[in-house]
Amino acid sequence: MTSVLLAAGVALTGATAAQASEQAAPTGYVALGDSYSSGVGAGSYDSSSGSCKRSTKAYPALWAASHSPSSFNFTACSGARTGDVISGQLGPLGPGTGLVSLTVGGNDAGFADVMTTCVLQSESTCIARVNEAKAYIQNTLPGNLNQVYDAISAKAPVAHVVVLGYPRFYKLSGSCVAGLTENERAAINSAADLLNSTTAKRAADHGFAFGDVTTTFTGHEICSGDSWLHSVNWANPSESYHPTAAGQSGGYLPVFGAAA
Repeated sequence: MTSVLLAAGVALTGATAAQASEQAAPTGYVALGDSYSSGVGAGSYDSSSGSCKRSTKAYPALWAASHSPSSFNFTACSGARTGDVISGQLGPLGPGTGLVSLTVGGNDAGFADVMTTCVLQSESTCIARVNEAKAYIQNTLPGNLNQVYDAISAKAPVAHVVVLGYPRFYKLSGSCVAGLTENERAAINSAADLLNSTTAKRAADHGFAFGDVTTTFTGHEICSGDSWLHSVNWANPSESYHPTAAGQSGGYLPVFGAAA
C-alpha cells in the first residue's frame, strides 16, 4: 500500500512539475529596433510613445494583436542605432521572453543622411555618400550588430529571435519621371542589399532567424506605381523612405509571421 501511495505521489509530483513547467514556458514577446519596427510612416502613433512614434499599425503590434502573447513589450524607437537598443530597449527581456523581433543597422550606416544627400545634391556626391555607407556596413556594422545580438542572448537566453531586414527602395526602370537618377536609385538599392546580407550573416552566426522583406516588397517599391514606401515627404520628413501601413501589414508582417 505504501509503495502504491509513493508511486502515486511521485506521479502527482511529476504531473505538477510538468504543469508548472508548461505554465512557466517563455511566451512573452518583445519588439526591439528602429523606425521600421516602431512603425514610422504607418500613422496611428501611440501618443505615449512620444518621438519614438510607435504605431498600432506596425508589424509588432499587428502580430501581438492576432497572436495574444502572454506579454507584449514594444520598445522599438524611431532613430535607434545599435547602441540605443543596448542602452534603452532591453529592459523587458528576461527568462519569460519567448520571442524577440528586431530591425537595426540602417541608422548606424547613416541611412537618413544618405537619402538627404542624394535628394539634394549631385549624382556623383550621392554615389560617393552611398559608397561611404557601404564601407561602414562592411567594416564597422558587423561588430555593432554582434554587441546587440550578444546582449539579447544574455538577457533572454531561450528566446527565438527574428531579425528583419530592409526593403529595396526603388523599382528600377519604373514609373518615376523625376527625382533621383537611375544610377542613384541603383546605388541605393545595392546599399540596401549589402545591409541585408551583412545583417543576415551576423544573425545566422548567433543562431537567430533572418526575415528578408525584399521579396514581399517586390512590386511595391518607390516608382512601382503601387508603392508601400513613402518617397520624399516634405510635410512629414521623418516618414520619408519608410513603409506605409500597407508596407507594415503586407511587407513586414507576413515575413515576421513566417519566421516567428
